[in-house]
Amino acid sequence: MTCRLLLVDDHSLIRAGVRALVADIPGYTVVGEADDGGQLLELVRRLTPDIVLLDISMRSTSGLDALTHLRAHGDACKVLILSMHTDPELIMRALESGAHGYLLKDTTATELEQALAALRADERYLSPAIAHTVINQALQQAHNGKQSTSERHNLTERQLEILRLIVRGKSTREIAHGLGLSIKTVESHRSQVMKRLQIYDVAGLVLFAVREKIISLDD
Repeated sequence: MTCRLLLVDDHSLIRAGVRALVADIPGYTVVGEADDGGQLLELVRRLTPDIVLLDISMRSTSGLDALTHLRAHGDACKVLILSMHTDPELIMRALESGAHGYLLKDTTATELEQALAALRADERYLSPAIAHTVINQALQQAHNGKQSTSERHNLTERQLEILRLIVRGKSTREIAHGLGLSIKTVESHRSQVMKRLQIYDVAGLVLFAVREKIISLDD
């Protein structure tokens, strides 16, 4: 089934560029465009997109305001922020407001495809270029007591070791090679970690690991 996309950005050249990239990715189609966040709710209701690619800074209604309004009305479509901003507080606000992913505008076609595939699979996506920023901000929030640490892990030492490697961005093959395990064994541990934590995407694992102090910026 073709995944339906809605583009919301106040720069027509950006929309044209994204549309051209999407045209080369099988399984996706752009069903609508808007140049202001104020049109988001009406277009989502009318066009029923699966994923919205949403800019943050727009002339009238900002992307974050539009996203908050969208979530307040219970619309469940996925939202991928596409922005040039790397400010950590802004990124965290977007994620906390209900965005499923955050991608920088200087992304490659390959990364855009990866992000769309992640959201389509009910996962989250963070651009690798901002992962360190998000971890740093989450650590700061935890230090200031703004983020709950009530979640408790129930993982073996091996699973914790594999979790740390996943969060650092290591692939299953790299983890297997580094620990002297089979790929199948690593995949089994990875599946058990996600099942026990009830977290099924890497971005969620990163935030969990930071909150629980399983990793640190110097880890």
